[in-house]
Amino acid sequence: MINTYMSYQLITRDLAKSLDRVEAQPMVQRETEYYLANIGKVKSIEEFVADDRLFRYAMKAHGLEDMAYAKAFMVKALEGGVSDQNSFANKLTDKRYAEFVRSYNFAALGQEATVYNAALQGTVAKYTLAAVQAGVDPNNPVLKEHNEFYAANIGKMKSIEEFVANETLFTYAMKAHGLTDMLGDKDLIIEMLEGGIDDPDSPANKSVDERFAQFVAAFNFVRYGEATTTTNPAQQPAVDKFMRQTLEEDAGAQNEGVRLALYFERNAPKIKDAYSVLADTALAKVVRTALGLPDSLATADIDRQAKLISDRIDFADFQDPEALAKFMTRFTAMWEVANQSTTTQSNLSVLFSQPIEYGISPSVMLTLQGLKLGGS
Repeated sequence: MINTYMSYQLITRDLAKSLDRVEAQPMVQRETEYYLANIGKVKSIEEFVADDRLFRYAMKAHGLEDMAYAKAFMVKALEGGVSDQNSFANKLTDKRYAEFVRSYNFAALGQEATVYNAALQGTVAKYTLAAVQAGVDPNNPVLKEHNEFYAANIGKMKSIEEFVANETLFTYAMKAHGLTDMLGDKDLIIEMLEGGIDDPDSPANKSVDERFAQFVAAFNFVRYGEATTTTNPAQQPAVDKFMRQTLEEDAGAQNEGVRLALYFERNAPKIKDAYSVLADTALAKVVRTALGLPDSLATADIDRQAKLISDRIDFADFQDPEALAKFMTRFTAMWEVANQSTTTQSNLSVLFSQPIEYGISPSVMLTLQGLKLGGS
């Protein structure tokens, strides 16, 4: 059997080809075709969880496959949405739940949740609202003409450059997002768009003017590329996540260390401190292994664990591909020393599916135990 380092390198050296091989699997093809053909028809939380095939696909895509049975729990999370920082999903330590709710945001978007695109429907709605607030009749033919033109053409914009260069569409979008006063500073807007919003230190996120982050979230070319003006997080982005999850699971069936490495590499850019490592069993396992720390450390006081890790890791390195690659080389080498690839691999479920009470207070556990499918 190929050792951990080589297996990991073979997969990541050409990740696109590795994912293509996953996508070509007959079962994956069938499930993906069903998902894409039907997810846009779902108009409510009830319809979503009732279609077990769709729901399980979505749960697996977000790394929550082992929680697919807990439909009442997920209904409660979906009903609470993520707009309120104190919502059920936002209060859970495990951030996968909030990510899931953002992808299927029925609480905020209602029937449009599975087809909604912030660059299209969201911007048209904002433009119309701004016009009405300025005293324009919502049935005004000029307003209607502007909206129809924008809706018919925004999907053709495939890059930041095309978007900003199209004066009519760009002006419409800026007005919709309350940025009319910034129309003369395209260089600043390009800087904001190129920085995206996934990095907390991006220009849009660091700006005290919240309009920029909202605008970049609607036109998130950094995250979605050419699909920005047509994508919906419940559709192709969910499929992409499903492929990555399947790739990691397939790798783990052969070598637990490879799955851990792939999982860590995917999540590393989100790691900001030791506590975000310790909040995830799999991430913590990788870090302990790479640093040569015993598994028994996991039972120690969490602040002590955090200090031990913080003293030995510069978390900014995880934002640097080269530094991250060195860390992954160290992990795979250390893993191989402790777990020879020729030995039988252990069960991964304890690492990749947090127990249902993980990150949930005892009071929430009691709530969960009393939940029924309707969420009441």
